[in-house]
Amino acid sequence: MAHDESDRLNDFALKVGTVNGTGSASANSLLLQALFRMGIPVSGKNVFPSNIQGLPTWYEIRVNKDGYTARSPDFDLVVAMNPQSLARDIAEVSSGGWVLYDSTKDLDDELLREDVTFFGIPLARMCAESFDRARERILMKNIGYVGALVALLGIDVDVVRGMLEEKFSHKPALIDSNFKAIRMGREYAEEHWPCPLPIHVARMDKTRDCVLVTGNAATALGCVFAGATVGAWYPITPATSVMDGFQEYCDRFRVDPETGKNHFCIIQAEDELAAAGMVIGAAWMGARSFTPTSGAGIDLMSEFIGLAYYAEVPSVFVDVQRTGPSTGMPTRTQQGDLILTAYASHGDTKHIALYPADPRECFEFAVASFDLAERFQTPVFLVSDLDIGMNDWMIPRLEWDDAYRPDRGKVLSAQEVEEAKSFFRYLDVDGDGIPYRTLPGEHPKGAFFTRGSGHDKFGKYTEDSDAYLEVVDRIARKIESAADHVPAPEVHTVEGGTSRYGIVSIGGAHWAVMEARDELLAEGVDVDYLRVRGFPFNDTVGRFLAEHETVFVVEQNRDAQLRMLLALETSCPKAKMVSVKYYGGQPLSKGHVLEGIRPVLERAAKAAEVAS
Repeated sequence: MAHDESDRLNDFALKVGTVNGTGSASANSLLLQALFRMGIPVSGKNVFPSNIQGLPTWYEIRVNKDGYTARSPDFDLVVAMNPQSLARDIAEVSSGGWVLYDSTKDLDDELLREDVTFFGIPLARMCAESFDRARERILMKNIGYVGALVALLGIDVDVVRGMLEEKFSHKPALIDSNFKAIRMGREYAEEHWPCPLPIHVARMDKTRDCVLVTGNAATALGCVFAGATVGAWYPITPATSVMDGFQEYCDRFRVDPETGKNHFCIIQAEDELAAAGMVIGAAWMGARSFTPTSGAGIDLMSEFIGLAYYAEVPSVFVDVQRTGPSTGMPTRTQQGDLILTAYASHGDTKHIALYPADPRECFEFAVASFDLAERFQTPVFLVSDLDIGMNDWMIPRLEWDDAYRPDRGKVLSAQEVEEAKSFFRYLDVDGDGIPYRTLPGEHPKGAFFTRGSGHDKFGKYTEDSDAYLEVVDRIARKIESAADHVPAPEVHTVEGGTSRYGIVSIGGAHWAVMEARDELLAEGVDVDYLRVRGFPFNDTVGRFLAEHETVFVVEQNRDAQLRMLLALETSCPKAKMVSVKYYGGQPLSKGHVLEGIRPVLERAAKAAEVAS
């Protein structure tokens, strides 16, 4: 089956299969950024094993002139450089597509497909003949396939050359060796195959004022801009790079240029529980502090999270979700911590949570998380996932208002404490559920002791039921009042009124839902859409559910956790909420969404036919 060239310009997906630890990440990044610098909307998904070296790894690139960034599982071109995964890689090519492989060794006949075009390039042999050192040959083989793709896809070679010159500006020998490999792959492709392919690229102007960035890097930057000075963590995939980024940014922006003194503190704890304790202790002292982790880490931190909730200590927990339960698949994505983060710890607890959909919101919501934590004196969860956190996303350039000032909430100064007749830590003076707090050491009359055991509104230990209820009920009111302060839901409605159908999603599921919804609208199916961005839910969420006959709840976990939360926290009957779930570890695609929605629409249409 031949592709229609007119329909394939700047609109295709490719997949590169290599061996983990061979340096392919640099080659794939070069490829992605070259396309981006040509002004073409792109997205990259890294599918890698949880070991250090040796197992198969893949990198997926989607090129889409319309700016769709959700994963596409339909690969027009596969670069198959790993003998271990050849059969799998070839099987994943769409009918009518292409396979680029290393033909130094002949391809087994049973791997061939009649509906796919195979391009063999003897990269291993060419690199052995062209480069002297063994490691260099391995690395340049990857750059060689980039060179072949430059020809096959019509990528501007001058853009690639410019990127190499930027990256290796102080190492001219590396510029020469890398471009030698690029030229080698490009020239071979041009001599042996028709170039460019029907799927190819041409310059656009759709990446102006955009950047490529990971969610974890954006989260780290948001923590710096929010004024965080303390970070404690225990390394865990996929959250470690949040702290790596925070360290990098602090080294640049939080070191006194005259004295060399650090104005930050980063601690690698002995375990997740210790990290949570350090964060809570630093926050109690007045520092803006946080810990990045994943679901397995939240499990271990739960005891301290309950302490921070009951003792009312502001703290921020960044949860970059991965596939569970237990160790699960550490390098695959999922949304399996929605219930965990909403109610973490034993007893009656309920937490503020923010759900970014891309790195831009990771940056913005990181700042908001610290403000909310201090305003409401409680733990706040920034709930991302591996796809958002570790993959490259094209987003508008980040913006910042220099007039921003941190919302420290109700913190009494030493002078205010001095002028007060008395101070009681858990007294609801203003009737909004939020008490005043002081920082230890500010004034002798201020509270410098707090407790996680039963206490009354004066901060004294108690086992009296009424005194206990007064405190925990006030905390519940306080958390509920945060519903109008977390990021508001994003709502998309059809023109001319409300549709009978609605979709609700959360976090990174957003982009697949938006693409699927656009396809449904193009087919004449009216459907409204709401994306949850914060918890507790505000009234907009409840109204949206009430206004639609059928609501499709799209999420990436087995147990329909978002649907559970909606059923628990709103008056919407569970029966009208239809679960659309994908939880296999890959990022959500529009196909997953449509596969869950279309059968329901078809049954409804047939029922309407019968009724008429």
